[in-house]
Amino acid sequence: MKNKKEFSKAHLLYLKKERNSIILIHVFRISLLLLLLGLWELVTYMQWVDPFILSSPSRIWKMLVSLASDGSLFMHIGVTLYETLLGFVIAVICGTLFALLLWWSEKLRNILEPYIVVLNSLPKIALGPIIIMWLGTGFKSILFMTVIVAIIVVIMNMLNGFLQTDKNKILLLQAMGAKKLQILIKLVIPSARDTFISTLKVSVGMAWIGSIMGEYISSKAGLGYLIVYGGQVLKLDLVMTATVILCLLAGIMYGIVAIFEKFISKNNNTAK
Repeated sequence: MKNKKEFSKAHLLYLKKERNSIILIHVFRISLLLLLLGLWELVTYMQWVDPFILSSPSRIWKMLVSLASDGSLFMHIGVTLYETLLGFVIAVICGTLFALLLWWSEKLRNILEPYIVVLNSLPKIALGPIIIMWLGTGFKSILFMTVIVAIIVVIMNMLNGFLQTDKNKILLLQAMGAKKLQILIKLVIPSARDTFISTLKVSVGMAWIGSIMGEYISSKAGLGYLIVYGGQVLKLDLVMTATVILCLLAGIMYGIVAIFEKFISKNNNTAK
């Protein structure tokens, strides 16, 4: 770690400007959020839009407190969070391993690639009745839906990352007598690091989509269940509350991935 005395005044000034710029961005982000919430509350308070239809931040807060007071809020959050995290982990691990297999075997890749593209374009919600027939209602069908929504994206992104490895470097290692497994471990996997991080970011959203889709089709608990139930009994405050919680949880999960990205980048720069 360099001491500040080792930096020039110009460089220290540059670092200060960068730090101030980051702070300013965060201030604007928070200000924009508060402004939108304030306008939302004003629109409903002045009855410009019926609060029954649009709800409002204050009504959502009251619903949140009500759900938290009887303990049901944390139960529903826990159910959806468990389904999403487990499906996310399974999709990322299995999808990455399958992408490695496709990279390893060009023949297998040529055979399966059209099917993967078709599966990716298929609306997964259409498989809902089939999944219920196969796995029944409840946790298994929801987890399966979460995995199939996320795993295809992982496979395609990671395979593309592996295939974009510098061909000249591969030829150089081959000329030096490196075997395919050595090329994979020493070159292909490390070169796909950025692709893996971007895949994690995309998979976060896909996992949440999958778990909520699964809960729409078949569930007795979870945030998706609250949204469906709220729509059925016309409790739009409940629908909006569950939606806001989903946004917060997805944002937190994405933030964790972003922190992981910074940690990996920092370690990589230190190693260099």
